[in-house]
Amino acid sequence: MVDELKVKESRDKQTLANQVGTKAERKLRAQRNVTRTIWLGLGMMGLIGWSVTIPTLLGAVVGLWLDKHYPVSFSWTLTMLLIGLIIGCFNAWHWVTKEYHKMQPEQEDNNE
Repeated sequence: MVDELKVKESRDKQTLANQVGTKAERKLRAQRNVTRTIWLGLGMMGLIGWSVTIPTLLGAVVGLWLDKHYPVSFSWTLTMLLIGLIIGCFNAWHWVTKEYHKMQPEQEDNNE
């Protein structure tokens, strides 16, 4: 009976030690990732900004060229600008969704 209690206590201590070790490991990993997360966030904002800006500007340039070479009753510049903006927004949405799906499992691990 005494031996069984000692074995059970030993298992409980090992389980507790494993849990404490796992949580400590997660906290250390989270602390190391803070600076990386800040720079990653700033970089992602830049990436999203450029992913909207470049198609919008390209649309405006194509629109100006079309207005110069194929004049019509409406403005090609505004039309192509709007199309570029829509393409840029879809592009940014794609990047944000992709990064969100990458980060979601890491956040679930940190919350445990």
